[in-house]
Amino acid sequence: MKRERMVSRLEDQKKLLADPSYQRRIKRWEKKEGGEKVLVERPLRTNKWWQQDQSGSVVMTVKVGSKRIEFEKGKAAISVGSIEKLPAVIDALIKAVRAGELDAQLSEGKGPRAIPARKVV
Repeated sequence: MKRERMVSRLEDQKKLLADPSYQRRIKRWEKKEGGEKVLVERPLRTNKWWQQDQSGSVVMTVKVGSKRIEFEKGKAAISVGSIEKLPAVIDALIKAVRAGELDAQLSEGKGPRAIPARKVV
């Protein structure tokens, strides 16, 4: 499940690179005033995972939740070079995630939420 979510986020980054105004759409169930549940589609802003460093080259970070993945100890970014090489780097990351090469880094994030124990009354 974490692999597919990461692949989806990386594909969102490719779409954001192609169209800077790209927003991911999510579907949520909401209650109307009368108590009726309705499926609503809402836009969700997508932040870019790349930026230019001081020398002008592009650096990309990969995030799980709000935490950056460290590929090596103390190195949480990938030096891409120019912006034209970024789609190839994203494709390589998608292949690596699908092959399971980043499973150790993906599992470092938070685990499933603990279910609180119920009080017996």
